[in-house]
Amino acid sequence: MARLDDADCRERFAAARVARLATAGADRQPHLVPITFVLVADRIFTAVDHKPKATTRLRRLRNIAENAAVSLLVDRYDDDWSRLWWVRADGVATVLMGGRDRGGAVDALVGKYPQYRGNAPRGPVIAVNVTAWSGWSYG
Repeated sequence: MARLDDADCRERFAAARVARLATAGADRQPHLVPITFVLVADRIFTAVDHKPKATTRLRRLRNIAENAAVSLLVDRYDDDWSRLWWVRADGVATVLMGGRDRGGAVDALVGKYPQYRGNAPRGPVIAVNVTAWSGWSYG
């Protein structure tokens, strides 16, 4: 069993296809959602996209407005437990409604996910400046 260094954390995180985004608003109630994302240097971007949502007033966006501290988690589960690992990125989130940073983030998401190539995200983009990486691997 081993802790992963920052470089290994970044590499495993960047290669993952889905992450879990954890937020909490002023009420301190945790909220966890699966997201598509892209890692650029030490910034993680995710966008509100065309997938069906129950509402356009997403709790993750409200929570970030009230409390910018977030965590994101990627992991690998396998019935062969010697292959298990996880990586967590803690950081400070902002919501991008427009501008060059938002455009670059959307371009990077389109480059990672073929599903976006004909239907790029048009909603807000969450940008997370990573302040700490942590990770663990069984082997």
